Parts: sequence; structure tokens; C-alpha cells
Amino acid sequence: MRQRPKEQDPNIRRTNFEPVEENFTPEQARLEAERCLHCKNPQCVKGCPVNINIPDFIKAVKEDNLKLAGDVIRQTSMLPSVCGRVCPQERQCEGKCILGIKSEPIAIGALERYVGDNTSAVTPQIIPTGKRVAIVGSGCAGITAAADIRKAGHDVTVFEALHEFGGVLRYGIPPFRLPRTVLDREIDTLKSMGVKFEKNVIVGKSVTLEQLKDDGFDAVFICSGAGLPKMLGIPGENLNGVSSANEFLTRVNLMHANDPKTATPLKVGEKAAVIGGGNVAMDAARTAVRVGYKTVYIVYRRTEKELPARLEEIRHAKEEGVIFKFLLAPHEILGENSYVKSMKFEICELGEPDESGRRSPVGTGEFIDLDVDTVIVALGTGPNPIIQKSAKSEGLDFEVDRKGYFVVNPDTRETSIQHIYAGGDVAPVGESNAINAMGAGKKAAKAINEYLATL
Repeated sequence: MRQRPKEQDPNIRRTNFEPVEENFTPEQARLEAERCLHCKNPQCVKGCPVNINIPDFIKAVKEDNLKLAGDVIRQTSMLPSVCGRVCPQERQCEGKCILGIKSEPIAIGALERYVGDNTSAVTPQIIPTGKRVAIVGSGCAGITAAADIRKAGHDVTVFEALHEFGGVLRYGIPPFRLPRTVLDREIDTLKSMGVKFEKNVIVGKSVTLEQLKDDGFDAVFICSGAGLPKMLGIPGENLNGVSSANEFLTRVNLMHANDPKTATPLKVGEKAAVIGGGNVAMDAARTAVRVGYKTVYIVYRRTEKELPARLEEIRHAKEEGVIFKFLLAPHEILGENSYVKSMKFEICELGEPDESGRRSPVGTGEFIDLDVDTVIVALGTGPNPIIQKSAKSEGLDFEVDRKGYFVVNPDTRETSIQHIYAGGDVAPVGESNAINAMGAGKKAAKAINEYLATL
């Protein structure tokens, strides 16, 4: 039987930002590891974007050799404690587990988190090469690339636009899913390897790509994330009480705006509508519950079956009192005295599948109003064009797609400008999540290391 981590009672956890789940106990970890079949052709490894040797690390857990388990994971991933918490294992490694065909798959994510939290990375011996690499952004892709490039002996500097490191891991993911002590520990590991971090540096404003080149950097990896929120484009969107999920989560996660004593206090109303159905929508809704909203809705244009969020996130949101409203499309935000008073939605039904294969919502011409004073839009983000515009003024005209994302070589992550690479949400491949960003970081690091070896 699959082991399950102990969880905080929903009625208690909805009032705090402490982790929802505890780690496995040693006994639970051993029992779960014993379930592994150690397949000769492990599909779980193929399902992992960074190809962690999952059977070997689980075998080490089974034999109570946590140090070896940690060493095996960190051969390919420097973020086991992070990925064990936030990766969509059910669609990746666990989704490929053979046991899942007739039973429940191995709890690979929980085992990875257990190992990550109970082991430390060994600082490798580094032989300096004299080559220098600039990494723009300190999220999943940047941290992963920094580790692999530094292991090769190159000098690495990570530039972060915000005042704390971690990118979306810090400003986008709430601490009840990813404790800040865990994230800080992973970043401290890189610092111990000699990776340099500089905060409050906006590449494209504080410093340009040409200036980085003039400063002696031999290659640049751009992984600055997609920080431009996609809004609804409907009447009333400029009313007070409307924000993007990015802004809402950043205010709470990074700037502690839920504390009225901070310099950026958060105005908390009575009822909030979160528009969207992905993990960010779940995070925003569950955060809204914790900061004091009495009623929190998640409003989605399709049915529950089409929700793209992790099943665990959906379950936790329901347990914490979030109310789901399906087959409703935003039509207008209504206000009074410049503040949100309610929101009008068109009732939908599902039609034919769209480009993604999901059935498209079709309006019925019937409308309903929802009494809310806050609207949080969680429809995804696009790339911030600061770097591209700055580069173009210097004669570096990057090739971008119709949405503004960098066009890159899928194998090397190199952009149309030689020796400048891009990955993560500024050049996404597949689903936008931590582990796919890490995969992009590893590809870029490999290509950069191969290039620098020729100099």
C-alpha cells in the first residue's frame, strides 16, 4: 500500500503558512521504497525531464543509505527538496511507473523530498578554467545551469532582478508548499560551490548584454522568467481590487504584505474570485484563504475534469474551503466608487476540442453575477520584453516567436545570437513548471560547457 505523508488538519492549516505535509518517517520511506519493482527498463526515468536515476536512489533508501540516495539524485538534480514538493510527479515520473497500471505508483516525489531534506550536497572539487558565465535569473533554470557550469570549473554569476533569490520558487510558490528554509538551503549549496549571486540587477536596465560581454563574460544564459501577466481584457478590469495572481502572490510571498506592519500592506476583502484553473490559481486561492478572505472562489471556463492543476493542489484547495465554480467565462467586473462590487460571468457549455486537445468552452448567452470584492487573475504570464528591447537598441536583434518568447535551438537552448542561451519561461518547452525549467537549464549548461571547452 502506498505510504502517505501526514498532513495538517485543513481547519488549522487554512489559518497559517506552515507546510501542509510532513516528511515521510524513516519507516514510511523504507516501506515505500520496498514497493519499487526496480524495472530493467525504468519508464519513470524517461518521465523525468532531468533523468534522475530513480530506481537507484530508491534502492539506496530501501537499504537505509540516505547519503548514497542523495548522491545519486544530485548527479542530475541539485534541487531534490524543491522538486519533491512542487513537480507534477503524477504527470511525469510517477505517471510512468509500472505499478500505477494496476495499483498506485511509487511515491517518488515524497521519497525525493525525504532524501533531499535529510542529506547534504557534497561540494565537488572545482578546477578553475578562467572562463566566465552570466546567468540572468535565479529560478529553477538558473540555479540548475549555475550548478552544472560551476562544476565544470567556470566562474558563474547569477543576476536577480528582485531583492531575494529563487525567482518564481520564492515569489510565486507559497511557503505552505515550499518552505523558505528549504529554498535557502538549496541556494546556499550553490554559494558554497563558489557561485556568485547579485540581487537588484535588472539585465536590460541596470546592465545590458553588451556590458556583460565587455565585463568579460564568455556566455550568457537568460532565464528571467515570464513576468508579464495575462489579463482578462474585459470592462472593469481597472477597478481597485483587481490584480494578477503574480502581483498578489509576490506581495504575500516575497513582500509579506499580509502583515499590516509591512511597507506594502494588503487590502483584504470579504469575497475573492480567482480566475483560472492551474497551479497558480490554486496557490492564489489557498493564499487568499490564509490572509483572511471569508469566501474564496475558483472560477473556471471548463469542467473539473479539464482543470490543469495538480490533483493534490485541487484536493488541498477543496479541503481548505475554496469553492469551485465551473463553466463560467468572465464577462464584466462591476464596481462602485472605483472598487469591485461584483462580477458578471457567461454560462458556458463544452464544445469541440481546442488546439491543446481540451474541449473549448462555448457561451450560452446566459449570465450570472457573483458577489465579490476582489478579483485575482491567474491566466498565465508572457515574457517581459525588457531584455529584447535593450538588446535591439545595441544591435542584437533576437529571433522571437509571435508571443515574444525567445526562439532557441531545442537541443542546446542557444538563441539566434551566438553564445547567448535562453530557457525556462522565457523560452518554454512543454508545460511550464520547475522540472521542465531545470531540464532547460541542464541542456543550456551542457552546451555552454562544450562551447567554453573550445576557447
